[in-house]
Amino acid sequence: MQAVVLAAGKGERLWPLTENRPKPMVPVANQPILEHIVDALVSAGVTRVMLVVGSNRERVQRHFEDGSRWGIEISYVVQDRQLGTGHALAQAESVVGESFVALNGDRVIDASLVEDVWECHRESGDSAMGVTQVETPSAYGVVDLDGGTVTDIDEQPVPELVASEYINAGVYAFGPSVFAAIRRTDSYGELALTDALGEQLADHELRAVRYDGRWLDVSEPWDLVAANSALITEQRFDPPVERRKPRGSVPGDDQQAPVGGGTVCGEGVIVHPQAVVRNGVALGDNVTVGANAVIEQSILLPDSTVNPGAVVNDSIVGANATIGANTTVEGGQTDVVLGDTVHQGVRFGALVGDNAEVGAGVTVAPGSIVGNSAVVDSATVVTGRVDDQAHVTRG
Repeated sequence: MQAVVLAAGKGERLWPLTENRPKPMVPVANQPILEHIVDALVSAGVTRVMLVVGSNRERVQRHFEDGSRWGIEISYVVQDRQLGTGHALAQAESVVGESFVALNGDRVIDASLVEDVWECHRESGDSAMGVTQVETPSAYGVVDLDGGTVTDIDEQPVPELVASEYINAGVYAFGPSVFAAIRRTDSYGELALTDALGEQLADHELRAVRYDGRWLDVSEPWDLVAANSALITEQRFDPPVERRKPRGSVPGDDQQAPVGGGTVCGEGVIVHPQAVVRNGVALGDNVTVGANAVIEQSILLPDSTVNPGAVVNDSIVGANATIGANTTVEGGQTDVVLGDTVHQGVRFGALVGDNAEVGAGVTVAPGSIVGNSAVVDSATVVTGRVDDQAHVTRG
């Protein structure tokens, strides 16, 4: 079995994290999103993977190299211009040659979905697509079904008109003929893979494979927090955190920092005494959590620091970023504006970019996004969006 993974998207809705890394390399549970997907492919029996890469592709290639660490063959195809998922898949035509599995590089799924979609295609000879049920199908590509056959795919459904409970799970199995269908499909700017499949429905069967397992879509910042918590809970990580005493501590002081069982830690993590790290937290390599700090349902990327007394909830802290002493990053339900869209009632604290410096005694309101290398002075209040390299001053 061979697979093509579409991993070329920039991921603008995850700004500022995606300025320095491609979206599939953003970590959840201390592994890049794409690594969770590769793990599932390996478990499903895939032996050859083609990664379609684009923005910041060198980070993908350095991490996965030739795939030998996973016991598979990994090669790379470049999509220089991000012109849609159909265009991305078309870049792999010259290296595929026969039937294959295709999937998105930003949705974490179980190996069973890959296995079932592949088996459906192998037995029928028809194209196959995984479908699943979610609470708000109108937020995704809604799929109409007639028994085990897809009859329609609507990528931008009107919520009031949605009748189907099923959405496109983003895992497919195709024969080489799919590339001819992509070439026949008219496009205006971007060419979506689902447009090509829609064109085929009149003449070819598209089999639906129902799936009710793990399906974690990572599109917005709060999706990262939710996926991180879900993966940690499911995998039951046992945190190998080194509870070192802070420099200058009183000899013989044996206080321990309580780190919850629902926490995953990288190498070189230091959690100081009386800090509290609760469930749903991923601490990347060389993260430092100061005394009396409280971290819950959050992702701290490598080399970041949360200073003493700070509180961080429902948030992402970028690589080498600093949260000042006694600063509060509030969590909970809030409305967030991303681009032209208002997302209502999402659970989200903040996203603090790489190399950002948030001073002491700062209040960061729910839904805030602080850009890379931004500086926030002490005793200020942050709301909304702070641009890269901006300087927020008091008053």
